Amino acid sequence: MTLGLFLLASPIFAQTNGGNPAGGGPTHADWIVIASGFSMAIASGLAALGQGRAVQGAVEGIARNPGASGAIQGAMILGLAFMESLALFTLVIIFVKVI
Repeated sequence: MTLGLFLLASPIFAQTNGGNPAGGGPTHADWIVIASGFSMAIASGLAALGQGRAVQGAVEGIARNPGASGAIQGAMILGLAFMESLALFTLVIIFVKVI
């Protein structure tokens, strides 16, 4: 299905000259946008993996010692906030760089 979408979308790229008024390939700004998309995808994916591992560890810790659930939950929420902030910092850097 993805291959079909790529094949159907290819005529869209043939309509312009890549943003370069003299013709030719893509400009420097075009590559920044493409790299920004990849960097946000990587940052979001790795943040999600890290958050999943953190929650997994917290749940295992609470299962082993239910008496410490408050401390474990507080540390987990703080860690999740830090992980999410890294993805948001990536988004801010992308907006600054692209716009």
